[in-house]
Amino acid sequence: EVQLVESGGGLVQAGGSLRLSCAASGFTFEDYAIGWFRQAPGKEREGVSCISTISSSDGTITYYADSVKGRFTISSDNAKNTVYLLMDSLKPEDTAVYYCAAQVKASMPALSTLYIRDHWGQGTQVTVSS
Repeated sequence: EVQLVESGGGLVQAGGSLRLSCAASGFTFEDYAIGWFRQAPGKEREGVSCISTISSSDGTITYYADSVKGRFTISSDNAKNTVYLLMDSLKPEDTAVYYCAAQVKASMPALSTLYIRDHWGQGTQVTVSS
């Protein structure tokens, strides 16, 4: 059974940092792209970032939404089957529930959060105070 478990959310002041974790199990980690999404109250879910492992020698490829480019960094630890989202320079508008999701890479025409939809975690709340 595919499971994704997010952690690391919390309350932080504007300008601060948080690191979210997404622990994956039940599938071959290297065969999947993992993405981070967020949903603020009253707003549609937004794709934030995603990552795909090419190979142990070639590393990973990543994608970022314009709204977080330069502030957020996605990374993965294949030995731990975990994807991280380091969020720096946080703004109040980053406040949302953050979800990680997984999609088998073979089904994706390109690396983008647009194509990640099959498996979802339960979410973790991030609140940025001004």
